[in-house]
Amino acid sequence: MIPSLDGIRACAVLLVILAHLGLRDRVPGNFGVTVFFFLSGYLITTLLRIEHDRRGGISFRDFYLRRALRILPPMYLVLGSAVALTLAGALPPAELRPDAVAQQAIHLTNYYIVRSGWWEGMAPGTWIYWSLAVEEHFYLFFPLVYVAVRRWAPSSRSQALSLLAICGAVLVWRLLLVFAFDATKDRTYVATDTRIDSILFGCVLGVFGNPALDSTRVSERAWKWLLLPLGLVALIVSFLVFDQRFQETVRYTIQGLALFPLFVVAVRYPSWGPMRLLNLRPVAFVGVISYSMYLIHPTIIYGLQQWTGWHALPLGIAALALTLLIAMVIYVAVERPCARLRKRLSRTGPQVSRDAAPVAPPTAAPREPITAAARSAP
Repeated sequence: MIPSLDGIRACAVLLVILAHLGLRDRVPGNFGVTVFFFLSGYLITTLLRIEHDRRGGISFRDFYLRRALRILPPMYLVLGSAVALTLAGALPPAELRPDAVAQQAIHLTNYYIVRSGWWEGMAPGTWIYWSLAVEEHFYLFFPLVYVAVRRWAPSSRSQALSLLAICGAVLVWRLLLVFAFDATKDRTYVATDTRIDSILFGCVLGVFGNPALDSTRVSERAWKWLLLPLGLVALIVSFLVFDQRFQETVRYTIQGLALFPLFVVAVRYPSWGPMRLLNLRPVAFVGVISYSMYLIHPTIIYGLQQWTGWHALPLGIAALALTLLIAMVIYVAVERPCARLRKRLSRTGPQVSRDAAPVAPPTAAPREPITAAARSAP
Protein backbone atom coordinates (compact mmCIF):
# COMPACT_ATOMS: atom_id res chain seq x y z
CA MET A 1 0.00 0.00 0.00
CA ILE A 2 1.07 3.62 -0.44
CA PRO A 3 2.23 4.91 2.94
CA SER A 4 0.12 7.44 4.82
CA LEU A 5 -2.94 7.42 2.54
CA ASP A 6 -5.18 5.62 5.03
CA GLY A 7 -4.00 8.02 7.73
CA ILE A 8 -4.88 10.97 5.51
CA ARG A 9 -8.32 9.45 4.95
CA ALA A 10 -8.78 9.12 8.70
CA CYS A 11 -7.94 12.78 9.27
CA ALA A 12 -10.26 13.87 6.47
CA VAL A 13 -13.28 11.90 7.68
CA LEU A 14 -12.77 13.06 11.27
CA LEU A 15 -12.69 16.69 10.11
CA VAL A 16 -16.02 16.17 8.36
CA ILE A 17 -17.63 14.38 11.30
CA LEU A 18 -16.47 16.92 13.88
CA ALA A 19 -17.81 19.75 11.74
CA HIS A 20 -21.19 18.02 11.48
CA LEU A 21 -21.23 17.54 15.25
CA GLY A 22 -21.51 21.29 15.69
CA LEU A 23 -17.88 22.37 15.44
CA ARG A 24 -18.22 23.84 11.95
CA ASP A 25 -16.94 27.24 13.12
CA ARG A 26 -13.80 25.65 14.60
CA VAL A 27 -13.11 22.65 12.38
CA PRO A 28 -12.72 22.97 8.58
CA GLY A 29 -15.03 20.14 7.63
CA ASN A 30 -15.30 21.41 4.05
CA PHE A 31 -11.55 20.98 3.73
CA GLY A 32 -11.93 17.33 4.74
CA VAL A 33 -14.03 16.80 1.61
CA THR A 34 -11.40 18.59 -0.48
CA VAL A 35 -8.75 16.22 0.89
CA PHE A 36 -10.90 13.23 -0.10
CA PHE A 37 -11.22 14.67 -3.60
CA PHE A 38 -7.48 15.24 -3.98
CA LEU A 39 -6.71 11.78 -2.65
CA SER A 40 -9.14 10.13 -5.06
CA GLY A 41 -7.60 11.91 -8.01
CA TYR A 42 -4.09 11.01 -6.94
CA LEU A 43 -4.79 7.34 -6.30
CA ILE A 44 -6.96 6.69 -9.34
CA THR A 45 -4.45 8.38 -11.63
CA THR A 46 -1.60 6.41 -10.09
CA LEU A 47 -3.42 3.14 -10.73
CA LEU A 48 -4.34 4.12 -14.29
CA ARG A 49 -0.76 5.18 -14.93
CA ILE A 50 0.61 1.86 -13.71
CA GLU A 51 -1.86 -0.10 -15.82
CA HIS A 52 -1.15 1.96 -18.93
CA ASP A 53 2.62 1.65 -18.46
CA ARG A 54 2.38 -2.12 -17.94
CA ARG A 55 -0.20 -2.95 -20.60
CA GLY A 56 0.04 -0.10 -23.08
CA GLY A 57 -3.56 0.88 -22.44
CA ILE A 58 -6.48 0.94 -20.01
CA SER A 59 -9.15 -1.73 -19.57
CA PHE A 60 -12.26 0.40 -19.19
CA ARG A 61 -14.34 -2.65 -18.32
CA ASP A 62 -12.08 -3.52 -15.44
CA PHE A 63 -11.87 0.06 -14.23
CA TYR A 64 -15.63 0.60 -14.11
CA LEU A 65 -16.15 -2.83 -12.58
CA ARG A 66 -13.70 -2.09 -9.78
CA ARG A 67 -15.25 1.31 -9.11
CA ALA A 68 -18.79 -0.07 -9.11
CA LEU A 69 -17.96 -2.83 -6.66
CA ARG A 70 -16.08 -0.40 -4.46
CA ILE A 71 -18.57 2.46 -4.36
CA LEU A 72 -22.08 1.22 -5.06
CA PRO A 73 -22.84 -1.59 -2.55
CA PRO A 74 -22.19 0.47 0.61
CA MET A 75 -23.80 3.51 -0.96
CA TYR A 76 -27.05 1.79 -1.88
CA LEU A 77 -27.13 -0.06 1.45
CA VAL A 78 -26.90 3.19 3.43
CA LEU A 79 -29.27 5.07 1.13
CA GLY A 80 -31.84 2.27 1.27
CA SER A 81 -31.57 2.04 5.05
CA ALA A 82 -32.02 5.80 5.51
CA VAL A 83 -35.03 5.81 3.19
CA ALA A 84 -36.58 2.84 5.00
CA LEU A 85 -36.08 4.46 8.41
CA THR A 86 -37.63 7.67 7.12
CA LEU A 87 -40.66 5.87 5.69
CA ALA A 88 -41.08 4.04 8.99
CA GLY A 89 -41.12 7.35 10.86
CA ALA A 90 -37.91 6.63 12.75
CA LEU A 91 -36.22 9.69 11.22
CA PRO A 92 -38.85 12.42 11.45
CA PRO A 93 -39.82 14.93 10.19
CA ALA A 94 -38.37 14.32 6.72
CA GLU A 95 -40.75 14.08 3.79
CA LEU A 96 -39.40 11.96 0.97
CA ARG A 97 -39.83 12.84 -2.69
CA PRO A 98 -39.42 10.04 -5.22
CA ASP A 99 -37.61 12.31 -7.67
CA ALA A 100 -35.09 13.28 -5.00
CA VAL A 101 -34.32 9.67 -4.07
CA ALA A 102 -34.13 8.71 -7.73
CA GLN A 103 -31.60 11.44 -8.45
CA GLN A 104 -29.55 10.35 -5.47
CA ALA A 105 -29.56 6.79 -6.82
CA ILE A 106 -28.21 7.93 -10.19
CA HIS A 107 -25.56 10.25 -8.67
CA LEU A 108 -27.17 13.61 -9.25
CA THR A 109 -27.50 14.64 -5.60
CA ASN A 110 -25.26 17.67 -6.07
CA TYR A 111 -27.31 19.20 -8.88
CA TYR A 112 -30.53 18.36 -7.06
CA ILE A 113 -29.23 20.36 -4.09
CA VAL A 114 -28.42 23.29 -6.39
CA ARG A 115 -32.02 23.29 -7.66
CA SER A 116 -34.00 22.34 -4.57
CA GLY A 117 -31.86 22.87 -1.47
CA TRP A 118 -30.20 20.61 1.08
CA TRP A 119 -33.24 19.27 2.90
CA GLU A 120 -36.05 18.96 0.36
CA GLY A 121 -37.25 15.43 -0.33
CA MET A 122 -34.18 13.47 0.84
CA ALA A 123 -33.80 11.08 3.77
CA PRO A 124 -32.01 12.83 6.66
CA GLY A 125 -28.25 12.83 6.30
CA THR A 126 -28.18 11.58 2.72
CA TRP A 127 -27.48 15.06 1.38
CA ILE A 128 -23.84 14.12 1.89
CA TYR A 129 -24.13 12.09 -1.30
CA TRP A 130 -23.40 15.29 -3.19
CA SER A 131 -19.68 14.58 -2.91
CA LEU A 132 -20.15 11.00 -4.13
CA ALA A 133 -21.89 12.44 -7.17
CA VAL A 134 -18.83 14.58 -7.94
CA GLU A 135 -16.55 11.56 -7.60
CA GLU A 136 -18.82 9.33 -9.68
CA HIS A 137 -18.82 11.89 -12.47
CA PHE A 138 -15.03 11.95 -12.26
CA TYR A 139 -14.83 8.14 -12.40
CA LEU A 140 -17.15 8.08 -15.40
CA PHE A 141 -15.14 10.44 -17.60
CA PHE A 142 -11.56 10.56 -16.32
CA PRO A 143 -10.26 7.27 -17.78
CA LEU A 144 -11.24 8.56 -21.22
CA VAL A 145 -9.63 11.93 -20.49
CA TYR A 146 -6.47 10.27 -19.20
CA VAL A 147 -6.03 8.11 -22.31
CA ALA A 148 -6.63 11.14 -24.53
CA VAL A 149 -4.15 13.27 -22.58
CA ARG A 150 -1.49 10.56 -22.81
CA ARG A 151 -1.93 10.36 -26.58
CA TRP A 152 -1.86 14.10 -27.06
CA ALA A 153 0.87 14.82 -24.51
CA PRO A 154 3.38 11.93 -24.25
CA SER A 155 5.56 13.43 -21.50
CA SER A 156 4.46 13.47 -17.89
CA ARG A 157 5.22 17.19 -17.67
CA SER A 158 2.93 18.02 -20.57
CA GLN A 159 0.22 15.76 -19.13
CA ALA A 160 0.41 17.63 -15.82
CA LEU A 161 0.24 20.98 -17.62
CA SER A 162 -2.81 19.81 -19.54
CA LEU A 163 -4.61 18.86 -16.34
CA LEU A 164 -3.53 22.11 -14.67
CA ALA A 165 -5.02 23.99 -17.63
CA ILE A 166 -8.36 22.32 -16.92
CA CYS A 167 -8.03 23.33 -13.25
CA GLY A 168 -7.40 26.90 -14.38
CA ALA A 169 -10.48 26.79 -16.60
CA VAL A 170 -12.59 25.59 -13.66
CA LEU A 171 -11.30 28.51 -11.55
CA VAL A 172 -12.22 30.96 -14.32
CA TRP A 173 -15.69 29.37 -14.53
CA ARG A 174 -16.18 29.80 -10.77
CA LEU A 175 -15.10 33.43 -10.99
CA LEU A 176 -17.58 34.04 -13.81
CA LEU A 177 -20.40 32.36 -11.94
CA VAL A 178 -19.79 34.34 -8.75
CA PHE A 179 -18.81 37.77 -10.07
CA ALA A 180 -20.83 37.90 -13.30
CA PHE A 181 -23.87 35.74 -12.53
CA ASP A 182 -24.13 36.04 -8.72
CA ALA A 183 -24.15 32.28 -8.25
CA THR A 184 -25.02 31.03 -4.80
CA LYS A 185 -22.46 29.46 -2.49
CA ASP A 186 -24.10 26.05 -2.91
CA ARG A 187 -23.72 26.30 -6.69
CA THR A 188 -19.94 26.54 -6.54
CA TYR A 189 -19.57 24.26 -3.53
CA VAL A 190 -21.36 21.12 -4.69
CA ALA A 191 -21.56 21.16 -8.50
CA THR A 192 -19.21 18.90 -10.41
CA ASP A 193 -18.29 21.57 -12.96
CA THR A 194 -17.07 23.87 -10.17
CA ARG A 195 -15.43 21.32 -7.86
CA ILE A 196 -13.80 18.85 -10.24
CA ASP A 197 -10.49 20.72 -9.99
CA SER A 198 -10.15 19.56 -6.38
CA ILE A 199 -9.88 16.02 -7.80
CA LEU A 200 -7.81 17.01 -10.81
CA PHE A 201 -5.09 18.55 -8.64
CA GLY A 202 -4.58 15.06 -7.22
CA CYS A 203 -4.45 13.74 -10.80
CA VAL A 204 -1.65 16.19 -11.55
CA LEU A 205 0.40 14.73 -8.71
CA GLY A 206 -0.39 11.27 -10.04
CA VAL A 207 1.16 11.98 -13.45
CA PHE A 208 4.10 14.22 -12.51
CA GLY A 209 6.32 14.11 -9.44
CA ASN A 210 4.36 11.19 -8.03
CA PRO A 211 6.02 10.41 -4.67
CA ALA A 212 5.19 6.70 -5.01
CA LEU A 213 6.55 6.34 -8.55
CA ASP A 214 8.95 9.14 -9.44
CA SER A 215 12.27 10.42 -8.19
CA THR A 216 12.61 14.06 -7.20
CA ARG A 217 15.23 16.69 -7.81
CA VAL A 218 14.02 18.62 -4.78
CA SER A 219 16.01 17.85 -1.65
CA GLU A 220 14.46 16.17 1.34
CA ARG A 221 15.26 19.24 3.42
CA ALA A 222 13.42 21.51 0.97
CA TRP A 223 10.33 19.31 1.00
CA LYS A 224 10.20 19.10 4.78
CA TRP A 225 11.30 22.55 5.87
CA LEU A 226 10.32 24.84 3.01
CA LEU A 227 7.58 23.48 0.75
CA LEU A 228 5.54 21.74 3.45
CA PRO A 229 5.47 24.83 5.72
CA LEU A 230 4.53 26.99 2.73
CA GLY A 231 1.68 24.62 1.96
CA LEU A 232 0.47 24.73 5.56
CA VAL A 233 0.60 28.53 5.58
CA ALA A 234 -1.47 28.60 2.39
CA LEU A 235 -4.04 26.30 3.99
CA ILE A 236 -4.24 28.48 7.09
CA VAL A 237 -4.79 31.54 4.91
CA SER A 238 -7.58 29.72 3.08
CA PHE A 239 -9.25 29.00 6.43
CA LEU A 240 -8.89 32.51 7.83
CA VAL A 241 -10.12 34.57 4.88
CA PHE A 242 -13.85 34.87 5.49
CA ASP A 243 -14.82 36.84 2.41
CA GLN A 244 -17.59 34.77 0.84
CA ARG A 245 -16.54 35.39 -2.75
CA PHE A 246 -13.01 34.27 -1.94
CA GLN A 247 -14.40 31.13 -0.32
CA GLU A 248 -16.56 30.38 -3.35
CA THR A 249 -13.80 30.80 -5.91
CA VAL A 250 -10.08 31.02 -5.12
CA ARG A 251 -10.13 29.06 -1.88
CA TYR A 252 -10.51 25.69 -3.62
CA THR A 253 -7.57 26.44 -5.92
CA ILE A 254 -5.31 27.51 -3.05
CA GLN A 255 -6.18 24.40 -1.06
CA GLY A 256 -5.60 22.12 -4.04
CA LEU A 257 -2.14 23.57 -4.65
CA ALA A 258 -1.29 23.54 -0.94
CA LEU A 259 -2.00 19.81 -0.72
CA PHE A 260 0.84 18.94 -3.10
CA PRO A 261 3.70 19.20 -0.55
CA LEU A 262 1.59 17.63 2.19
CA PHE A 263 0.94 14.53 0.10
CA VAL A 264 4.50 14.34 -1.18
CA VAL A 265 6.00 14.49 2.30
CA ALA A 266 3.40 12.11 3.76
CA VAL A 267 4.00 9.48 1.06
CA ARG A 268 7.73 9.94 0.51
CA TYR A 269 8.75 10.33 4.17
CA PRO A 270 6.14 8.36 6.17
CA SER A 271 8.45 7.75 9.13
CA TRP A 272 9.35 11.42 9.57
CA GLY A 273 7.97 13.38 12.52
CA PRO A 274 4.21 14.00 12.38
CA MET A 275 3.82 11.82 9.30
CA ARG A 276 4.53 8.81 11.48
CA LEU A 277 1.19 9.39 13.21
CA LEU A 278 -0.64 8.82 9.92
CA ASN A 279 0.70 5.28 9.79
CA LEU A 280 -0.24 4.15 13.28
CA ARG A 281 -2.47 1.08 13.08
CA PRO A 282 -5.55 2.60 14.78
CA VAL A 283 -5.33 5.69 12.57
CA ALA A 284 -4.85 3.64 9.42
CA PHE A 285 -7.81 1.41 10.34
CA VAL A 286 -10.09 4.43 10.63
CA GLY A 287 -8.91 5.32 7.15
CA VAL A 288 -9.79 1.85 5.88
CA ILE A 289 -13.40 2.18 7.07
CA SER A 290 -13.62 5.92 6.33
CA TYR A 291 -15.89 5.48 3.31
CA SER A 292 -18.64 3.84 5.33
CA MET A 293 -18.08 6.30 8.17
CA TYR A 294 -18.55 9.15 5.74
CA LEU A 295 -21.76 7.67 4.35
CA ILE A 296 -23.51 6.94 7.63
CA HIS A 297 -22.44 9.59 10.11
CA PRO A 298 -24.88 12.41 9.14
CA THR A 299 -27.89 10.11 9.48
CA ILE A 300 -26.62 8.79 12.82
CA ILE A 301 -26.07 12.32 14.13
CA TYR A 302 -29.53 13.39 12.98
CA GLY A 303 -31.14 10.30 14.50
CA LEU A 304 -29.48 10.80 17.89
CA GLN A 305 -30.51 14.45 17.89
CA GLN A 306 -34.12 13.40 17.28
CA TRP A 307 -34.20 10.44 19.66
CA THR A 308 -32.29 11.88 22.62
CA GLY A 309 -32.09 15.09 24.56
CA TRP A 310 -28.37 14.76 25.11
CA HIS A 311 -26.00 17.67 25.23
CA ALA A 312 -23.35 18.11 22.58
CA LEU A 313 -20.51 16.18 24.24
CA PRO A 314 -22.32 12.91 25.08
CA LEU A 315 -24.17 13.07 21.78
CA GLY A 316 -20.89 13.51 19.90
CA ILE A 317 -19.24 10.62 21.72
CA ALA A 318 -22.23 8.35 21.08
CA ALA A 319 -22.44 9.38 17.42
CA LEU A 320 -18.74 8.74 16.83
CA ALA A 321 -18.86 5.37 18.61
CA LEU A 322 -21.97 4.26 16.71
CA THR A 323 -20.47 5.46 13.43
CA LEU A 324 -17.32 3.43 14.04
CA LEU A 325 -19.31 0.33 15.01
CA ILE A 326 -21.69 0.38 12.04
CA ALA A 327 -18.87 1.24 9.64
CA MET A 328 -16.90 -1.79 10.85
CA VAL A 329 -19.95 -4.00 10.29
CA ILE A 330 -20.40 -2.64 6.75
CA TYR A 331 -16.70 -3.10 6.06
CA VAL A 332 -16.73 -6.75 7.18
CA ALA A 333 -20.11 -7.67 5.70
CA VAL A 334 -20.06 -5.65 2.46
CA GLU A 335 -16.81 -3.91 1.56
CA ARG A 336 -14.41 -6.79 2.17
CA PRO A 337 -16.48 -9.38 0.25
CA CYS A 338 -16.85 -6.92 -2.62
CA ALA A 339 -13.09 -6.40 -2.63
CA ARG A 340 -12.57 -10.14 -3.00
CA LEU A 341 -15.22 -10.29 -5.74
CA ARG A 342 -13.68 -7.52 -7.80
CA LYS A 343 -10.33 -9.27 -7.59
CA ARG A 344 -11.86 -12.42 -9.03
CA LEU A 345 -13.80 -10.61 -11.74
CA SER A 346 -11.14 -8.16 -12.82
CA ARG A 347 -8.16 -9.45 -14.76
CA THR A 348 -6.35 -6.14 -14.19
CA GLY A 349 -6.64 -6.08 -10.41
CA PRO A 350 -4.81 -9.34 -9.61
CA GLN A 351 -2.07 -8.75 -12.17
CA VAL A 352 -1.37 -5.20 -11.02
CA SER A 353 -1.28 -6.21 -7.36
CA ARG A 354 1.14 -8.99 -8.20
CA ASP A 355 3.67 -7.29 -10.44
CA ALA A 356 3.03 -3.57 -10.67
CA ALA A 357 4.85 -2.38 -7.60
CA PRO A 358 6.00 1.19 -8.15
CA VAL A 359 9.61 1.93 -8.87
CA ALA A 360 10.29 4.06 -5.81
CA PRO A 361 13.13 6.56 -5.70
CA PRO A 362 15.90 6.00 -3.17
CA THR A 363 14.46 8.58 -0.81
CA ALA A 364 10.94 7.17 -0.90
CA ALA A 365 9.33 4.65 1.37
CA PRO A 366 9.90 0.93 0.74
CA ARG A 367 7.99 -0.36 -2.24
CA GLU A 368 4.70 -2.12 -1.73
CA PRO A 369 1.91 -3.01 -4.16
CA ILE A 370 -0.20 0.06 -4.79
CA THR A 371 -3.40 -1.89 -5.29
CA ALA A 372 -3.57 -2.62 -1.58
CA ALA A 373 -4.30 1.05 -1.11
CA ALA A 374 -6.98 0.88 -3.79
CA ARG A 375 -9.03 -1.44 -1.59
CA SER A 376 -9.77 1.50 0.68
CA ALA A 377 -10.11 4.15 -2.00
CA PRO A 378 -13.32 6.13 -1.52
